[in-house]
Amino acid sequence: MTHNVPNRNWSYPTAIKFGVGRISELAGHCMASGITNPLLVTDRALAALPITADAVAVLKAAGLGDAVFSEVDPNPNEINMAEGIKAYLAGGHDGVVAFGGGSALDLGKMIALMAHQRADLSVWDLEDIDDWYTRADADKIAPIIAVPTTAGTGSEVGRAGVLTNSATHKKKIIFHPKLMPVVTICDPALTVGMPRFITAGTGMDALAHCLEAYCSPFYHPMSQGIALEGMRLVFENLPKVYDDPNDLDARAHMMSAAAMGAVAFQKGLGAIHSLSHPIGAVYNTHHGTTNAVVMPMVLDFNRPAIEERIERAAAYLGIAGGFDGFRAAIMALREKLAIPANLTAMGVDPARLDELTEMALEDPSCGGNPIAMTRENTRALFDACM
Repeated sequence: MTHNVPNRNWSYPTAIKFGVGRISELAGHCMASGITNPLLVTDRALAALPITADAVAVLKAAGLGDAVFSEVDPNPNEINMAEGIKAYLAGGHDGVVAFGGGSALDLGKMIALMAHQRADLSVWDLEDIDDWYTRADADKIAPIIAVPTTAGTGSEVGRAGVLTNSATHKKKIIFHPKLMPVVTICDPALTVGMPRFITAGTGMDALAHCLEAYCSPFYHPMSQGIALEGMRLVFENLPKVYDDPNDLDARAHMMSAAAMGAVAFQKGLGAIHSLSHPIGAVYNTHHGTTNAVVMPMVLDFNRPAIEERIERAAAYLGIAGGFDGFRAAIMALREKLAIPANLTAMGVDPARLDELTEMALEDPSCGGNPIAMTRENTRALFDACM
């Protein structure tokens, strides 16, 4: 009997506690997960804000301490990780509360992953390649509770984290099944205080995840359906939260879209991410904003392979004009959110495009692009993005 159905491995996320005010449950979920002395990992800016103080107060009131580590760069690296592990071990901690945007969530995961691994195992040995994750001792990975304060990366429902190598400036995806948080608290009220440019950039990151997953050529109809609905939520709600940060209904829908994008992109990512990862590593640009900058150019690049699929998406989203109408909707959203027009406006030096091209081709995201990425067409794509 012959067939064309491919073999694929699918998995879906963890327990998600969704709703306004549910940060109050943080201590209870820590204790239910066996965490009695958590280290809360966040970024420097967030550490000084009331929402972080409130979360720490919830832990302290339950007798779980008030330890915070906040030496997290916007694109976290192994130096940040080493400092975090030092704080984790010095405090005798038994779990991580990863609190913040993608940078804090990813670094919190790396600390939980590596704190008790054997000395000769490097975090780079656990890159998301083949079965490299089996090199880690799964029993020594600390439990993680994720609390996103942005609506974009979706790291709160993922089994990986992105870490930048400080020497090579290359971003690596570090994977282990036990990096999936045991509990995720999605409290839309935590996102209210985001600066507008962060609201814009993280929201466009969620859109990029949904769009690339939807366009990926791999077989995963469940993810494809989730990606399509995630795009609808972004188009309808990102302009609302940009205009009115206190719109909790729209904030909630954006938080859902972020998680949906991350669940969906196990189907695959593509050229948007393979271009933005090296740019972020070299120029320290905001990841979601960079995704938004290159998004229309990548749409054009992939058009021969995705036009019919985008036409179906446009119909579902209520966007007239098929592919061209969808692209115009992307451009209109970028304009409303004050996204830079191109990579030149983000400070990318044309002299480094050959280097960035090589880095993009090494990025695992390029393998999910609908059109195969070569040195020639990727360099031309960078030129188009300038």
